[in-house]
Amino acid sequence: MIEEQRHPSSDRMPVLFVGHGSPMNAIADNQWSRGYTRLRDLVPRPAAILAISAHWYVKGSHLTVNTQPPTIHDFGGFPSALYDIEYPAPGYPELAGSVCEILGKNRAKLSEDWGLDHGIWSVLHWMYPEADIPVVQLSIDRQLDVRQHYAIGKLLSILRDRNILILTSGNIVHNLHDAFGRMQTGTAITPDWAYRFDETVKQALLAHDIETLMSLYPDTADGQRAHPTPDHWLPLIYAAGAANENDRVRFPTEGFDLGSLSMRNVVFG
Repeated sequence: MIEEQRHPSSDRMPVLFVGHGSPMNAIADNQWSRGYTRLRDLVPRPAAILAISAHWYVKGSHLTVNTQPPTIHDFGGFPSALYDIEYPAPGYPELAGSVCEILGKNRAKLSEDWGLDHGIWSVLHWMYPEADIPVVQLSIDRQLDVRQHYAIGKLLSILRDRNILILTSGNIVHNLHDAFGRMQTGTAITPDWAYRFDETVKQALLAHDIETLMSLYPDTADGQRAHPTPDHWLPLIYAAGAANENDRVRFPTEGFDLGSLSMRNVVFG
């Protein structure tokens, strides 16, 4: 059993939202991978990590219970060096069971059918290259609305007092169709709507304006263009739910990749 040391309420474990972007960031030395490395110094060393990724977007809330979660290469058409990466972090079945209890056994299930997808290991590969911190991944239930996802984040906030890092991974702007189109034409310029949406989200987070945050997707035109599907948006909602109005909000990395991918990282706390 891993010892989870409680933090005083004034020194809770921060919450992270990470813009993971292309899987190539796992093997590239660039501003994004260097940003993942810097995150290590912005949070205390956790006893374990509860990870939520855009890439486990399924029916139901599931928790990896594997003692050794497999590294999932959930992409195609990339260089062989990317498929050679393994991230052998241990699992933490006791934490998976505890989170299942927190969410309610009728709402969450334990699973051995997943591991760590690239939304998680492409970040942790840089942040904790030793792979010695246990990781449990929680799926995103595609059946729920945005307020229900936020409510799950609120329930998870108790983990912050147990030295558990809640790490969520998606992108604040994620329009691959637009990004690929710009790549093909050689005009990877960030469009106005992407800048606008990213900045609106930034200001809502700084103000702890949850109502504005809840209203941005799918109820605005910019939100619909920023997210043709909700999978890369919802990890931010979990992070915002696990945070509170007393948390300092920081953006250690900002910017766009491929025109339409916001690579903004957010530290709450």
